Amino acid sequence: MVFNDVFGEEDGFVVFSLLFFTFMALWVLRWIIVQIKLILRLKKEKKQAELMHLKSQVNPHFFFNTLNNLYGLVEQDTAKAQQMILTLSDMMRYSIYEGQNDWVTLAEEITYLENYMDLHRTRYHKTIDIRFDIDVEDRNIKIMPLLFIIMVENAFKHGVEKLRKDAFVHIQLKANKQHIDFEIENNFDKEEVDDQEGIGLQNLKQRLELVYLKKYELKISPNYADSIYQVQLKLSL
Repeated sequence: MVFNDVFGEEDGFVVFSLLFFTFMALWVLRWIIVQIKLILRLKKEKKQAELMHLKSQVNPHFFFNTLNNLYGLVEQDTAKAQQMILTLSDMMRYSIYEGQNDWVTLAEEITYLENYMDLHRTRYHKTIDIRFDIDVEDRNIKIMPLLFIIMVENAFKHGVEKLRKDAFVHIQLKANKQHIDFEIENNFDKEEVDDQEGIGLQNLKQRLELVYLKKYELKISPNYADSIYQVQLKLSL
């Protein structure tokens, strides 16, 4: 035997053993890598499924309320109703299609919020102090879609809608390529206070945890003495 003549029986066995265990080690390593990839893929798919489910829960009742308002407005002011329909259509398109993307631009989110507030200005038959101050370095910054709407929606739903007069919603958005700071403040009726955290904010926290992990800070500060509710969101990009 050539193999035995060169190495000898004992040496041949040692070489064969080394080759065998090397092959087995490589096979086990490959199996482990495949399993890790499978686990990571399943985690990613689970994360995407959770995000899709959470996104589907964003502000459906706002659209229903606006459609109810439109029903009564069509005969009273056709031109105004037509403009509301166009704005609502843009918002629904964004929510349904762009909202399912992993990322959108800050410019798109700003437009969505502006449309939302414009519809509210049209809906209410009372004076509302709505301010939206924007200081953004680059509007092409990518963010999670439908990031701010829950906080804005809560300010109107639990603040503006419950107050007969002097309602306000003040929003500040500051952003650069490293950080995004969003702050919203509104007043509310003390008699309409609900101490329980709403589903919307729980939804937002889950989405932030899935997408931004530990790179965010969400601070909710109700001031019951002055009837002011404040929410701050800070993101590191």
